[in-house]
Amino acid sequence: MKIAELFYSLQGEGALVGVPSVFVRTSGCNLRCGWCDTPYTSWKAEGDDLSLDRIVEEVSAHPARHVVVTGGEPLIAPEIVALTERLRAAGLHITIETAGTVFQPVACDLMSISPKLSNSAPGHAFAAQHNRTRIQPERLRELMSRYEYQLKFVIERPSDLEEVRLLVDGLGAERSRVLLMAEGTDPAVLRERGQWLAEICKRENLRFSPRLQVELWGNRRGV
Repeated sequence: MKIAELFYSLQGEGALVGVPSVFVRTSGCNLRCGWCDTPYTSWKAEGDDLSLDRIVEEVSAHPARHVVVTGGEPLIAPEIVALTERLRAAGLHITIETAGTVFQPVACDLMSISPKLSNSAPGHAFAAQHNRTRIQPERLRELMSRYEYQLKFVIERPSDLEEVRLLVDGLGAERSRVLLMAEGTDPAVLRERGQWLAEICKRENLRFSPRLQVELWGNRRGV
C-alpha cells in the first residue's frame, strides 16, 4: 500500500479533537480540491509502498489506542479493507477520513466524512471532473447508514452555508453530527474565519471544529 506518511500526533479536527492518535496517510485521490492541504497525496502523489505487516507494526509501536486512516482518499487504496481489519484485530479505535465519494466495507468506528462543497473546485482543467464527482449522495447515505459518522464541512465564506443546509437536509443527517471548519492553513486566516464561523455555528446550532494541528504546529507535514 502506498503510504505518504505515518506519524503519531493529536487528532486536530472533528469530534475527537485532542485525542492522541496514530495517522496512516494513504497516497492517491480521486478529487482535486483547489485548496487541498495535502497535495503530496493528490496532485503529486508521493509515498512508499509498505506491507500491511509494516504498517500495523509501526502503528502498534505507539501508545495511542486511536488510529486515523486518512489521505488523499483512503477508500480507493488497494488493501484498505484488509488494513482496517488488521487494525481492528489489534484492538484499535479506527477513524477513516473520506470525502464520501466511494464505499468500501471497511472496519471503522468513526466515519469522518467531508463532502466537498463548490468552494473546493480547482480553477483549471480538472474543475469539470472534480465537480462531477465531488458529491455522491448514494455513497454518502450508504456510509452514514453503516457507520457511526460525522459530516465535516470546509467553509471558506459565509455563503457556503446554503450548500451545507441543502446537503444536510437532503441526506437527513443528524445536526449533532455536523461540524463546520474554516478553510485555511495559516493560523491568522483560521482565526479570522473562525470568528465569523463560530457565530454561524451558534445561530445554526451546529458544531465548530478547529484545526488544532495548524494552531499548534503550523502548516507542516507529519503533525
